[in-house]
Amino acid sequence: MDTGGDFYKNILDNIGDGVYFVDKARRITYWNQGAERITGYAGSQVIGQSCADGILVHVDENGTKLCGRGCPLAATMGDGEAREAHVYLHHSRGHREPVLIRAMPMHDSKNQIIGAVETFSDNSSLMSALKRVKESSAAVIQDPLTGVGNRRHLELRIESCLAECHKLRTSAGVLFADVDHFKQVNDTYGHAIGDEALKMVATTLKHGLRSWDSLGRWGGEEFLALVLEVDRSQLATTAEKLRMLVANSHLDVDGTQVKVTVSVGATLTRPGDTPESLLGRANALLRQSKTEGRNRVSLAA
Repeated sequence: MDTGGDFYKNILDNIGDGVYFVDKARRITYWNQGAERITGYAGSQVIGQSCADGILVHVDENGTKLCGRGCPLAATMGDGEAREAHVYLHHSRGHREPVLIRAMPMHDSKNQIIGAVETFSDNSSLMSALKRVKESSAAVIQDPLTGVGNRRHLELRIESCLAECHKLRTSAGVLFADVDHFKQVNDTYGHAIGDEALKMVATTLKHGLRSWDSLGRWGGEEFLALVLEVDRSQLATTAEKLRMLVANSHLDVDGTQVKVTVSVGATLTRPGDTPESLLGRANALLRQSKTEGRNRVSLAA
């Protein structure tokens, strides 16, 4: 890293954002401590590698992988224009992490582009969600394995949500998600890796929701999300985004990528709904997704 010495390195290492430099071949030449904190990858693991080798594997809201076509760094080095984008990077622990990235060109003394710098920061909505979790941790009933709400927490949230929807004549959405072929993960890799896979799914789902939505582990490998103030189209978009984010996550286990998918049942609340009718409808749609091939969303008409 040619920045003029340790003075500049110390400055970059002590800012909160992630910062890394690449040369024209997109090989990583510098990786600061903020990048280590946000991604879980140490500098020794990434320096000298190409960012196109699948380290962070940025994907956008639609699940499009940006390391090939659509890479902000490559585009910036091509035309010299700075870029900004909201993406999901791959964390070393497997889950998808929402970040705001900024790509800027680097020039030599002759004003020729010799590489680029990318900075990335924790998404503000994620920070808000984490803050809310910390502030209410004493009152929230959590699942001890995954850290999201447990079944009792979800039951209470559904009851209060239905009461509010009936009173204000609004609607909310329920997403029932089940990890596909989870028994195969346990049988192949053991229960410890199975538990890590459940944590990965829970974290990915949580990061794909808004700070005012609710997520919990319903039991086993089933998760339930309560998505507030949405219409059918918005619920469909959210359900598909969550399915995509899980499908694009993986655990690294002894050189093998362990991936899972989820089947999802999605429905809006209806006038006169009870917790039993709402959950029964969502569960039937989940089973429909399973029957029709898994790794898909079934949405109530």
